Amino acid sequence: MEISSVTMNSYSKENRKMYQTWFDIADYDGDGRLTGKDAIAFFALSNLSRPELKQVWAIADSKRQGFLGLKEFITAMQLLSLAQEGHELTSDLLKDIDNLETLSPPSIEGLDTFAEKHRIPISNIHSEINGSTQPQTTTAKSLFSKKSKNKSITSFAAITSVVDGLKMLYNEKLKPLEATYLFNDFVSPALTTSDFDAKPMVMLLGQYSTGKTTFIKHLLQCNYPGAHIGPEPTTDRFIVVMSGPDERNIPGNSVAVHADLPFTGLTSFGGSFLSKFECAQMPHPLLEHITLVDTPGVLSGEKQRTQRSYDFTGVISWFAAKCDLILLLFDPHKLDISDEFKRVISSLRGHDDKIRVVLNKADQVDTQQLMRVYGALMWSLGKVLNTPEVARVYIGSFDQKPMNEAVGPVGKELFEKEQDDLLQDLIDIPKKACDRRINEFVKRARAVKIHAYIISHLKKEMPALMGKSKTQKKLIANLDNVFAKVQREFHLPAGDFPDVDQFKEVLARYNIDDFEKLKPKMIQTVDEMLGYDIPELLKNLRNLQD
Repeated sequence: MEISSVTMNSYSKENRKMYQTWFDIADYDGDGRLTGKDAIAFFALSNLSRPELKQVWAIADSKRQGFLGLKEFITAMQLLSLAQEGHELTSDLLKDIDNLETLSPPSIEGLDTFAEKHRIPISNIHSEINGSTQPQTTTAKSLFSKKSKNKSITSFAAITSVVDGLKMLYNEKLKPLEATYLFNDFVSPALTTSDFDAKPMVMLLGQYSTGKTTFIKHLLQCNYPGAHIGPEPTTDRFIVVMSGPDERNIPGNSVAVHADLPFTGLTSFGGSFLSKFECAQMPHPLLEHITLVDTPGVLSGEKQRTQRSYDFTGVISWFAAKCDLILLLFDPHKLDISDEFKRVISSLRGHDDKIRVVLNKADQVDTQQLMRVYGALMWSLGKVLNTPEVARVYIGSFDQKPMNEAVGPVGKELFEKEQDDLLQDLIDIPKKACDRRINEFVKRARAVKIHAYIISHLKKEMPALMGKSKTQKKLIANLDNVFAKVQREFHLPAGDFPDVDQFKEVLARYNIDDFEKLKPKMIQTVDEMLGYDIPELLKNLRNLQD
């Protein structure tokens, strides 16, 4: 089954030069990103109705970024041209056109005047497109000046997207709290610009020979550079499959120091891991929207007794925090969950909403056996995931080979529907990327607050002069009670607290007496960010298609 990705990039060289000129004219700030208000102002020169302009924006900004790059701008121009020809604007319109290269650019009236002024009054257009009759502005000052005591953020240039706003909020309000209470050492490294700008990621996990690499091949309809498929463990490293100008493999050490890629945090796992990590780049329409992470097969039986040279579950946990979707692949003949697989699944704690279970190679058993296999899988997962909710399990055979005839017409129809559901889930990832960024940002902010409360409480429990070493050992040994006290004192949800054993392991490396006392103003700043700044950001910079 083939995933169709609407890249909408068919146009002649002459038209591309024209579109590039138009884009430069419309891009008032000259930063290569066309914001909603500037885009609508330029689109209005086509003399189309406001509802049509709104639909053009919604289709062009399919990733819900809040701005258009050159590629999305060209898509919008093609849509304007088709709308002027009388076509009804739909998300599938460009896929239905046989030859986009012959499509003439849209008719744009008053372009010279627009170019001379470089910008026209757009407050009324912007307000109407958002369903309001009042002029709206989207500068950083208008977003954060009210009730905000942190004046430094108001000096920033105009915010052009939700992601830009999150970057500013992180650097101004959340990052100082992280640095003060060593959150980056205990829980997660500090975020970088590349973390915010990275494409959505999908990670595949499973025991060896469950079809992880084959699944990626099925999605791409081709092999990625360095892919190996076989009945025994063949993928012995973490491979990030992402878009690039040509096919090549980049070694892990080079990837980890590349500032434009969101993998700099992996340096903390050392050279042993980086030698088992690489990036596979290739030009592919699907990879322009998502990045795929292929992982080594989880070991079972005697194999898992051989210790890996790096923290395998730690790396999985790191990727889980960055990924938008995690696929757990199972084979009908490998339903046993090994000790290492249990540790891997446990490391996904806190990311339950990202997990999807795939029962792959389901055409290798008949219908009666499949019923028993499905029941056994659900029973095993229920014990490991330790949650009352039933995990979503997709059943199918994600391979390019013809489906086994033994499954019969009923089974074949079932597999095709399940595959369609899973592929639709993957296709929807770029559309939900902005919402996921916000969700992960808020989750991180809450975790930082709880971490600050724990660290400051430990500091408060230390004596002023004598017996510091003894008290530290006692606090570490009774960390469960410390968590319970912090939870009661500040009325915090127990489910948001970190893992006790992992916290103990890191805490033992530090001198608690060196920790900072509680700084209420810093906590208040983060509370203000969660309670006011982020809602205001979403209110003022919401995507125009909403």
